[in-house]
Amino acid sequence: MEWYLAVLKNYAGFAGRARRQEYWMFLLFNMIIALALGFIEGIFGSPGILGAIYSLAVLVPSIAVSMRRLHDTGRSGLWLLIGFVPVLGAIVLLIFFIQDSMQGSNQYGPSPK
Repeated sequence: MEWYLAVLKNYAGFAGRARRQEYWMFLLFNMIIALALGFIEGIFGSPGILGAIYSLAVLVPSIAVSMRRLHDTGRSGLWLLIGFVPVLGAIVLLIFFIQDSMQGSNQYGPSPK
C-alpha cells in the first residue's frame, strides 16, 4: 500500500525514474480498488459514477508513474503514445514495463535502486 500512496503523493512528478516494484504495486492496488468499486456499484445498481470519478482521480498519477517507469528503462515518456496502436502498442508497452532498470545513472536521473 505504501507504493500506491507514494505514487499518489508524487502525482504530477513526470521527471525521474520509477522501479518495477513501484509501477506494478501501483497497478495492482489500482486494479483492486477499481474491482471493489465495480463490485459495490454492481450490488447497488449504480451507473458507474464512482468508478468514473476514481478513474479520473488516478489518471494523472498513472501517466506519471508510467513515464517514470519508461525513464527507468532508458526510454522517453513519449513511448506511451504507442499504446494508441491497437494490440501491438499494448504488447510493446508491456515488454518495456517488464524490463529491468538501466544500471547506474541515465539521462533521466540516478538509479532508484
